[in-house]
Amino acid sequence: MAKRCYYEVLEVSKSASADEIKKAFRRKARELHPDSNADNPEAETLFKEANEAYEVLKDAEKKAAYDRFGHAAFEGGMGGGHPGGGFHGGQGDFASAFSDVFDDLFGNFMGGREGGRRAARGSDLRYNLRVTLEEAYLGLQKTINVPTSVACEECNGTGAESGAEPQMCPTCSGMGKVRAQQGFFTVERTCPTCQGMGQIIKNPCKACHGAGRLEKERSLSVNIPAGVETGTRIRLAGEGEAGMRGGPAGDLYIFIEVENHA
Repeated sequence: MAKRCYYEVLEVSKSASADEIKKAFRRKARELHPDSNADNPEAETLFKEANEAYEVLKDAEKKAAYDRFGHAAFEGGMGGGHPGGGFHGGQGDFASAFSDVFDDLFGNFMGGREGGRRAARGSDLRYNLRVTLEEAYLGLQKTINVPTSVACEECNGTGAESGAEPQMCPTCSGMGKVRAQQGFFTVERTCPTCQGMGQIIKNPCKACHGAGRLEKERSLSVNIPAGVETGTRIRLAGEGEAGMRGGPAGDLYIFIEVENHA
């Protein structure tokens, strides 16, 4: 199958600036990244094609050769680099092409090269509350019992035995993320050893077994304002599940259902 024009691959014109080419590649990388296209078997092939195009068009010397000779500039006999001449093509450059924009593109999503370690936030919870038509009209204060996870009092949510401190994860050096080469590009994933926490517990709390939280039913007083109707949603910030090892709690969402008037 004939190779597509590199400008067509990145959807830019031949007169595009280096910045426009970089932005086009970032857009394509976001669209085609295999991690976001598990159901599209063609995504990885198209992603590699975009990498190949960017590796050439980002470099002024390679771009000039491509503009003059097309794909032949990087095939045998032209002195160019794919796989071996003066343009130094091949896998190393595909990796560097992607790494040029990796942090810009995925830094915020993945946590970037630094600050990847984050205490895991607790899950949000949903509670369905039925009220009478009169209660919905007048409003009321109601106590509800919610099964949830609460911070372990024995270890104050750290997950470590009293007097013991969590230690830096040796696999990710505390970053919570690990990088691995996957074909022509580098991917960043949650550390499998510490599950993204950046720390490991060598002496886990005996009460919560290192989780930093326990299952418990909580009683909460909820103010239901007058005039609610079926589908009304009330948010109680921080009243959801406790976070893992001291992470912030999730929120509790109460969904109102008004009983039909008899």
